[in-house]
Amino acid sequence: MTNVPPLGTALPRRGNAALTALGRTLLRALGWRIEGEIPNLPKLVIAIAPHTSNWDFVVGMAAMFALDLRLSFLGKHTLFRGPFGALFRGMGGIAVDRSNPQGVVDECVRAFGASERRVLALAPQGTRKGDGRFRSGFLRIARGANVPVVLAALDYGARTVRIGPLVRASEDLEGDLARIEAHFAGVRGKRARRMAAAPHDL
Repeated sequence: MTNVPPLGTALPRRGNAALTALGRTLLRALGWRIEGEIPNLPKLVIAIAPHTSNWDFVVGMAAMFALDLRLSFLGKHTLFRGPFGALFRGMGGIAVDRSNPQGVVDECVRAFGASERRVLALAPQGTRKGDGRFRSGFLRIARGANVPVVLAALDYGARTVRIGPLVRASEDLEGDLARIEAHFAGVRGKRARRMAAAPHDL
């Protein structure tokens, strides 16, 4: 049986037993497990790394369903065209246009303010084909919405979704990014990618 940590009562849930069973079955079939627990808080940003493959989405969605966690995630607007658009939106996807990063940050901050419970999952490295730099958008969203950030590592070496620690964005975004990058530095992604030193915007 797949070992799945309990979800606290303050966190938003999907409440779908069939999806929960599907997620746990998929994790078990892929040989993955979840380690650590999501803090029992009604509002969170989850920063997921490293992001090097489309398989990251599959593993992440399986973990989300297995936990019975309702979350939102950002995706390039072109992914929401055609028949898959409704599927992604049903999973919690939000289409964004990356040509306007500050607009995305402001929209996410407003969404947190308008919600009693909200969990937003982001990949700080952006696209899987990028240079690997951690971008500051997730920290600016967390700071603007006054919500903490939970780090979640997709460790392909150990086939483990490793949750934690909890961090808070400070006024020193570059320092925060350096510490977060250091946390993920030893985590093996699906594909190797050299990470550049300087941060990008969202």
